[in-house]
Amino acid sequence: MKESPKTETFTMVIPPPNVTGSLHLGHALTNAVEDAIVRWNRMHGKRTLWVPGCDHAGIATQVVVEKQIWREYQKTRHDLGREQFLEEVDKWKESKGGRIYEQLRKLGSSLEWNRECFTMNDKLSKAVTEAFVRLHDGGLIYRSTKLVNWSCALKSAISDIEVDNLELKPRTRISVPGYNNKIEFGVLTLFAYKIANSDEELVVATTRLETMLGDTAVAVHPEDKRYTHLHGKQAVHPFCNRLLPIICDTHVDPSFGTGAVKITPAHDYHDYEVGQRHDLPSVTVIDENGLMTQNAGQFVGFKRFDVRIAVSNALKEKGLYRGVKDNPMTLPVCSRSGDIVEPLLKPQWYINCQEMAALAVEAVKSDQLKIIPEHFEKTWFSWLENIRNWCVSRQLWWGHRIPAYRVVSFQPGQEDIWVCGRTEAEAKERAAVKMAVSPESIELVQDEDVVDTWFSSALFPFTALGWPEQTQDMQSYYPLSLMETGHDILFFWVARMIMLGTKLTGQLPFNKVVLHGMVCDAHGRKMSKSLGNVIDPMDVINGVSLKSLHRQVEESNLPNEEVEKAKRGQKKDYPNGIPECGADALRFALCSHNIKLQLINVDVIHINSYRLFCNKIWQAFRFTQKALGPDYRIPSFPTVRGKIISMYSVSSVDRWILSRLHDMVKTSNAAFTTFDLHRATRAIHQFWYGELCDVYLECVKPVLQQPPPGSATSSNAHAVDAVRHILCECLDTGLRAIAPFMPFLAEELYQRLEAYVNVQRSICVAPYPREEEYVGYKNETVEGEMSYLQEIVRLARRVRKDYNLTKTKADLYVQEVDDGILAAMQRRDRLHCTDHTTWHLPLKTLSQAKSLTFLDSTAAAPSGCVQTTISESCHIFTKLKGLVDVEQEQEKHDKKFKKLQSGILRIDQQLNSDKTKEEERVALVEKKSALETELQNVKELIENLEKLS
Repeated sequence: MKESPKTETFTMVIPPPNVTGSLHLGHALTNAVEDAIVRWNRMHGKRTLWVPGCDHAGIATQVVVEKQIWREYQKTRHDLGREQFLEEVDKWKESKGGRIYEQLRKLGSSLEWNRECFTMNDKLSKAVTEAFVRLHDGGLIYRSTKLVNWSCALKSAISDIEVDNLELKPRTRISVPGYNNKIEFGVLTLFAYKIANSDEELVVATTRLETMLGDTAVAVHPEDKRYTHLHGKQAVHPFCNRLLPIICDTHVDPSFGTGAVKITPAHDYHDYEVGQRHDLPSVTVIDENGLMTQNAGQFVGFKRFDVRIAVSNALKEKGLYRGVKDNPMTLPVCSRSGDIVEPLLKPQWYINCQEMAALAVEAVKSDQLKIIPEHFEKTWFSWLENIRNWCVSRQLWWGHRIPAYRVVSFQPGQEDIWVCGRTEAEAKERAAVKMAVSPESIELVQDEDVVDTWFSSALFPFTALGWPEQTQDMQSYYPLSLMETGHDILFFWVARMIMLGTKLTGQLPFNKVVLHGMVCDAHGRKMSKSLGNVIDPMDVINGVSLKSLHRQVEESNLPNEEVEKAKRGQKKDYPNGIPECGADALRFALCSHNIKLQLINVDVIHINSYRLFCNKIWQAFRFTQKALGPDYRIPSFPTVRGKIISMYSVSSVDRWILSRLHDMVKTSNAAFTTFDLHRATRAIHQFWYGELCDVYLECVKPVLQQPPPGSATSSNAHAVDAVRHILCECLDTGLRAIAPFMPFLAEELYQRLEAYVNVQRSICVAPYPREEEYVGYKNETVEGEMSYLQEIVRLARRVRKDYNLTKTKADLYVQEVDDGILAAMQRRDRLHCTDHTTWHLPLKTLSQAKSLTFLDSTAAAPSGCVQTTISESCHIFTKLKGLVDVEQEQEKHDKKFKKLQSGILRIDQQLNSDKTKEEERVALVEKKSALETELQNVKELIENLEKLS
């Protein structure tokens, strides 16, 4: 496809998957959807660029490599040292990184592979440094000591997205890294604080008894009359004689616990805010290893959860212990390590997000940025209008090291001085200017921390195109045309891309974002390794045995008890393993879901059904090959596309399939425009399977079975030519329509189509079918007539099934009292032989009738037939006399009638029983309704048999 400088562009970047291993079905959904969109735009003549990439995944990668090092060498990263550890990470990345790109290629992703970007390569690392320095120079990045989500197991701060909020029932015991025994959560511990210079006490309740060692106040609601007399007084800490002011704060919920809340600013986010409002000191009693600090006094060195027992016993000795209460609670858990998140005060680097967030909000309100589906706009506004400053420091070794340097001071007690620079030399120059000394006298130490992975990911839309350089790619392809990703990272990634992109490039990185739902298993459960329901797309494409699935779990990093649980889940869901489905079936199945839903339940059985659909398309192609013969060719194709009706005197069924072809093209294009890909797949599947294969091909078989055109006995040569041309039209159009979803199958068959028509060098660059090319095919009259005919066929086939006429054909009579409809059914086609009407052959063929006769309203009902009502004006009569054993059929249906009656009676008994639960009644009522419908059908069959006897 030739491109001119003015050719419209379409640009996307892949949401870079983590380098931590294999892709899962969530990644497969993302790539199936994005590749379909890219291919559709490419086939519409646009110059497309879809950039591949891989994320270094700081925490996730470091955790995996640390576990591997311990497993192989029984050493920690600290034993190895930073440099050697990073060498191990590089080796691991090299062995795993290629696996992801291999999977993407097998999925058929048409990425621009020569532009592959890794977020830790030299180009992107330089860009991260540049972005950090620019933001720091602009006053948006600053250093401050605040509370962070701390993982004691990882010894690092973690982002909110890496925190799972676990809903717990009262008195739940869970495993915590570093503890031999499970720890109990879901209880409130009550204890008393003595009021200074008084005999009174104030009872407080807490879910975290260990933090009471860092309490610096007790808060009550100002309108809680129970404590009005204590306003302004002080409580005495029992273990350090610290005086705790009793303060009034409206954040206190008087109905929770005792209504009096202990305040620990150094270990709780809400308490920290209270401490800021009331100028309270922050006393850190838990360190980054999860051990009690010197500030814990007699409890120094205890593990944070072990100290609960010691503190409880000490309170009992002092007579201050007041018992425990059950308390359902939410527990923050680190998704990477399984550790309980500990809020800690740490000096970190922060980004001031207020101004950038306001611009991101305005971008949506002013329609500069479109979020699809629209209901996520509320989430967007809620998050960004209440945004907190972003902590970008991570206490890791794998990642982009923060380009900030501390000036080494020889004056004890001097406050740290920090400078940023693209290089250490630049940082020295800046420090020298700041301190008014020569650069040679400056000694710097670079911050050991790395930047949050989400920071480099947020830069990806423009760093992947060469920023900070003004490259040709930046000029040609930026901003992006579209961002497509999961709704679960709307804030963590999409919002941050918008904020940093707008700030650093002066424009939105994209003006449209499509959000897809979270992929779940067939039961609606979130994919989890411990459940055994995480599926590797390659296992769906290639097929896998249950034994191999078990082996994958056994070789994972799951604990032994989790491995057995996962294997049980696999055996339940995939008792025979996963069948080989192929990439095309997987892609089509994923795109057949409404991606805009919150949850997308993926079922392997559903995917396998599309493998059968692929087979159906192959069969249709082979049928066409046979129909065309070895010497057939349309030299003027595709210039005659859309002109078949004017070239031939086509039949009504020909007109019908061409009209359906038009609707498929129209629906598919509209669906891509609105990103409702499931509507496109449904239209394509319906056309190929339900209309072309199941109806049209069956209808034209008798036409194609006529003697060869030109022979002395042929009277239907023109009809055969029309059918051949229509088959080429349908295959060419159908393959180009399905190509974005099934690129492998479409390409294979498209190249084989070259023997009959002119095609492009590849279906990738063939034009996607456009509605305007096919608008002349639309024929609502013929479609209405065919719908009428298909209803007759449906009920005629049901009669055959009911009376077990598997191979025997019966005479069929159609009586229509509406003269207009009857005339349409008996209308003659100019190209057909005079002994057939336009719908006679299709109806006879599809209903598998021995003979077909149309009756008007004056005709008497034929004898020996069973009657079936199609509509108020139409009835069909199937002649069964002499074809079925009436007595045998009556006996069979009598037994079925009695069995259905017994089933309904049993359900009635269950519904009348007090033991039946309410939730069971709904299912019972539905089952009864289905049985009653079936009973009525059997009753009608028996009545019809009685008429034949």
